[in-house]
Formats: sequence, structure tokens, C-alpha cells
Amino acid sequence: MPNKYFKPHEAFNLNPHPYDIGIFTGLKNGFEDNLFIKKLFALPEQEYPVFYQYHLAYFLGKEPGGEEEFFTFVWQIVMRRINFIEHKNPFNSSHATDMEILKKLTSFQKYLRSIDQWHTQKTLPEIIADQVELIRKQQSEIADLKAELKEARQWDGYINIRNEQALAILDLFLQMQKLKAPDGNELLITPAQNTWAKMISKYFREYDQENIGQVKEIKIDKLRYYLRGIDPKDPLKRENEIPEKHRLYTITPAKKKK
Repeated sequence: MPNKYFKPHEAFNLNPHPYDIGIFTGLKNGFEDNLFIKKLFALPEQEYPVFYQYHLAYFLGKEPGGEEEFFTFVWQIVMRRINFIEHKNPFNSSHATDMEILKKLTSFQKYLRSIDQWHTQKTLPEIIADQVELIRKQQSEIADLKAELKEARQWDGYINIRNEQALAILDLFLQMQKLKAPDGNELLITPAQNTWAKMISKYFREYDQENIGQVKEIKIDKLRYYLRGIDPKDPLKRENEIPEKHRLYTITPAKKKK
């Protein structure tokens, strides 16, 4: 049967691809399995995936959708060779070499198992056991995620503001922008003024005067209105000043201790 699975070494090609199968005179029909194994033995383990994918791409170029067929063919080659070596007389003169070959084959077989989408040569109990183990791992991951979520939610909540004084909190944040660090530079560097509005809208709530005992969201647009047109020399001076009735507090830096 002519070879159709592996990319052959072109006859008399002096510069073949290192993964091509065959010898200088080409690939003789019926010897593709032996020459595939021979090439495999010459490769380091880390090249197995690239070697396999190289020939798979060649086969799929001729047989689109034939990935399972290619996998099964390669799997059978490897299994036959493993079975052959395991049934050889362990006291023959080639035993040491056979063990090296067997080590290579089982290593490649391990790679094949890692990409086996079709449960090749697995019994039904083995397939069920794999599925049960996968479900067990997923359930364990779900339990861990639920525990993490529960712990995170313990820290969730809002800071509630009385008497519809969200603008008073905004005013305090604006005052904080004038504070200086001990070295005389700005304590808080806030190039994006909208951050203050986002923080209040996300983490603060106002008591709802119309629904006693309820809180309501602080609309971010209401806060943004008072953040427009900042004076770069004085963060408290803006296009729209916060009304006097909401400027209730003054932040005063502590006097430096001598």
C-alpha cells in the first residue's frame, strides 16, 4: 500500500526537511512505519509534538478531516513496536538497546495520549473513570470559587451618607487634593478628576428621603457637574462651585511638631 500518511524524503534530495521520512533514494512502500520509528529515535523528546504535527499537516493537506485516522495509524505503529519489544527474549544480546527503544516509544506514547481526543483503545470503564475524575476536579474548582466569592462578599457594602450630603463628601475629596506631603509636594496625585466621582458613586449611597430606611444610588453625572473646569493652580476653583450648604467641613493640616 503506497504511503499516504508521512511526508517522504524526495529521492536524491540533498537538502530534505529534517522530519521527512525515508532515505537518500526516497521512501520505499511498506517501510514507512519502520522509517517513522527510526526518525523518532533520532529526535529529542521536546521535538515530538512538532514532528507529529509536521506529518499531520502533510496528511490533512490530502485528507481534510482525517485527523483521527492519522492519529490511529500512528498509535498502532507505536503499539505494535512496543508489543514486539515486550515479547522479545530479555536475555538476548540486544536487550539494552531494546530498553532504550522502549523508553523512547513509551515517551512518545505519553505524548499521543495527551492529544487523544477519541479515547483510543480505552475501555468503557476507563472512559467513565476519566469523566468522573474530570467532574470531581471541576466540582472542586467550583467549591473553591464559591468559597472565594463568599469571602469577597463579606467585604462588600456601601458607606451610607445622611441628609443627601454626597456633595459634602465630594467637597472633602476636593480639599484633600490641596494637601501636601512632608516633602512639600502633592499628597494625592489626581490627573483624572472623574476618579473622585466614580469612587463616590461606586462605594457610597445616600439615604432615600422618600423611602424611609432605604438607600439610593448617587448619580455620577451629578458629581461630574462639579468637577468640570478645574483651576490647575487651585483644585477647589472650578467651573461649577459646590453650593455653600454642602461645604460643611474644612480640612486643616496639623501643625508640624518641632
